[in-house]
Amino acid sequence: MSTPELDAGAGHSPNQEILRLEDVGKSYGNVHALRGVSLSVRQGEITCVLGDNGAGKSTLIKIIAGLHQHTEGRFTVNGEAVRFGSPREALDRGIATVYQDLALVPLMSIWRNFFLGSELTRGSGPLRRLDVERMKRVTEEELVKMGISVPDLDRHVGALSGGQRQCIAIARAIHFGAKALVLDEPTAALGVKQSGVVLKYIAKARDAGLGVVFITHNPHHAHLVGNHFVILNRGRVSLDAGRGDVSLDRLTNEMAGGAELEALSHELSRPGSTPEPAAAGRTTTEN
Repeated sequence: MSTPELDAGAGHSPNQEILRLEDVGKSYGNVHALRGVSLSVRQGEITCVLGDNGAGKSTLIKIIAGLHQHTEGRFTVNGEAVRFGSPREALDRGIATVYQDLALVPLMSIWRNFFLGSELTRGSGPLRRLDVERMKRVTEEELVKMGISVPDLDRHVGALSGGQRQCIAIARAIHFGAKALVLDEPTAALGVKQSGVVLKYIAKARDAGLGVVFITHNPHHAHLVGNHFVILNRGRVSLDAGRGDVSLDRLTNEMAGGAELEALSHELSRPGSTPEPAAAGRTTTEN
């Protein structure tokens, strides 16, 4: 399944670090969502963050995206300690987050969605109006750079496939100056073919020099494009390894629970560990 195109970044030499988390933790009262998480994101590399439901992936995304602030540790962007107060502050520092819902309006055209909230205008005062031709031209140019061919930019986004919508959101983030791109489960709701399309565009973002954080629960997708892998388990890092240090089998095993599954398997296979069937012949006397 692995292809040279997707693995093009596997041999990247270390590039400039864009952001780093050092022993970062997040607590909600007495609940510790994250503890001691360290993570580095570099230009031209894809850092894959894997974990099951409840592992802490969503909390990590929110800290990087500026939705929540960490309560422990240190978060730096280009070597400067930060504590974002809003997603706008993160975006101003070049960190763009593409969530599963994509923040696209289904009944709006492709070009309108591409410039949603950042529309180009011409003229001034009462004569000011949308520069539709320019927005269409820029949208087409940026999509072509990503290898996306859309015959009709006036087409509603809702009529596109899930993979196409993901790619438009990625291209939009790159156009508006993202240096680090955080992708929240971009292949979670897609079939095999559409997942492959999205993975190709994630690789294109990497090859364009962005630092990519790929959040996923699918080790196969991660191993196809990733340069570095971090697995979260109950808010802690259970694996932190480069591509050359971890095989797909090990990644899958660690993701599935590894030692915990082995212990469970051993426990279930012990004689007498199988629960006794319900006493079918047991009778009760009703008074």
